[in-house]
Amino acid sequence: MRNPPVTVPTPPMVAVAHGSRDPRAAATVAELLDAVRARRPDVPVHASFLDHAPPAPDRVLDALASQGADRAVVLPLLLTAAYHSKTDIPGALAQVRRRHPRLALHTAATLGPHPLLTAALERRLAEAGVAPGDPGTAVVLVSAGSSDPAANATIGAMARRWRSRGWRGVVPAYASAARPAPAEALAALLDAGAPRVAVASYFLAPGHFADKVRRETLAAGAQAVSPVLGAAPEIAELVLRRYDEACVPARARAAG
Repeated sequence: MRNPPVTVPTPPMVAVAHGSRDPRAAATVAELLDAVRARRPDVPVHASFLDHAPPAPDRVLDALASQGADRAVVLPLLLTAAYHSKTDIPGALAQVRRRHPRLALHTAATLGPHPLLTAALERRLAEAGVAPGDPGTAVVLVSAGSSDPAANATIGAMARRWRSRGWRGVVPAYASAARPAPAEALAALLDAGAPRVAVASYFLAPGHFADKVRRETLAAGAQAVSPVLGAAPEIAELVLRRYDEACVPARARAAG
């Protein structure tokens, strides 16, 4: 007689965003998580922020533990693995584990890199009037930039892969902490003979960097600057993929 399948309760997702003083950022995160809930109503989804906006991730996890939760998936809403995912989040979770040793915490991978992010970037460029893979258009892929060289190298690798989709060229640029700056990268492409240069905004939510990049690159001659990724369908899908990946080890243990 076959054993009945093991049913594992769906763990809550605690999404961890960077946070910003700009209220548009929290509103964008809320819109994205609403899209996630619409796709998977069975998953309890909670927002949290590392800085500038409440609630902090440890407070959300404290509340879940007090309500009887025995596990949770902590999901960084971060586009690259850098200081926040390598230091800030693990530090916060270590404190939660000390306070709630019976609460099993599963940390998902950062959103990037992943092909769905490239699809979302092309969606946003199309919304700005740039045909995907236009051979007459070069693209500046702009991220926030990091003091972590590995994070910046991830953006460079992403730009190299993206070139194969038909663009005249794709180069990385960084809004802070690394070079080239977006306007510098744009000027180099124009000097090299690119008929048109578009700027792909590799930011999850609006704020200081996204506004600065838009202003400076349009002044430097960009044909178009894409909106932030926000609640693009590809981003909502990627959030759920990262959640499911983090859930796999727990399900395997329960089944075994």
